[in-house]
Amino acid sequence: MTTVTKKRSTPFYFGGAASCVATVIVHPFDLTKVRLQNMKGQAQHGMVSTMLNIARKEGFFRLYAGLSASLLRQATYSTVRFGAYDKLKQNMVTDSKSNILQLLVCSSTAGALGGASGNPADVLNVRMQSDGQLPVHQRRNYKNAIDGLVRMTKEEGPKSLFRGIGPNVNRAILMTSSQCVTYDIFKDLLLTYSPLSDGLVLHFASSLLAGLVATSVCSPVDVIKTRIMGSKEVNMSAFSIMKQMYKVEGITSFFKGWTPAFIRLGPQTIITFVVLEQFKKWHAAWHDDDRQRLTATATATTKL
Repeated sequence: MTTVTKKRSTPFYFGGAASCVATVIVHPFDLTKVRLQNMKGQAQHGMVSTMLNIARKEGFFRLYAGLSASLLRQATYSTVRFGAYDKLKQNMVTDSKSNILQLLVCSSTAGALGGASGNPADVLNVRMQSDGQLPVHQRRNYKNAIDGLVRMTKEEGPKSLFRGIGPNVNRAILMTSSQCVTYDIFKDLLLTYSPLSDGLVLHFASSLLAGLVATSVCSPVDVIKTRIMGSKEVNMSAFSIMKQMYKVEGITSFFKGWTPAFIRLGPQTIITFVVLEQFKKWHAAWHDDDRQRLTATATATTKL
């Protein structure tokens, strides 16, 4: 049975901070993914052509539309899911190692908490990224994340902040399980069965594999979530959208935007985990140095 060694606890916000770093880099791919997922019908649109079309028709900087909402989303959603996952692992593990079932329980709980806490920013993120697709008279034109949250609450009521929370929480559970758990598992397997040691190459390989798994597992739920959050219709169930998509667009519609999703989530996962591992390394080094200083001070005091 695959196991993952229990590690030292780190600050709750490390995962959110690492995710924000990654988001700044991969945001254009996330926007392209949302645009592709919102395209209805069976017309085939490529990632590159969609990005070029956005830059040509709306301007280059429109590829960064909704960046403030994306950062707000990571500051809520990713902070909670990464922080909760790490803390739950520390509390659930009773010996030196944790098994896959324990990791799945931790990731599912952390994912649900993260999905719920990040839902308002996620709705806003989808709307700001897809605004350029709408006719001019239908665009919301939120100035930034704060303006969007205030306007949504005033114009549509607080309930609008939790549109699509069902599929969003489901996606967050799938994402956290397929991303965090598979990263831990791949990292452990590579450490055990490959010549790689704990370092940058290992972190890169583990996160790349985790990103591939996470993209494939989350794609159907991600498409449904995006359509619910971006729609102007008030009463839309996930089941009715699934039924309509399958009937009109076919099974492949559930994987619309897979390529930009992977091109976004692959680097996002790699950067997030590499930066997170670096944060943990710095944190451990700082504590070790601090402990050595305290020991040295205590020794010197004793000698006096």
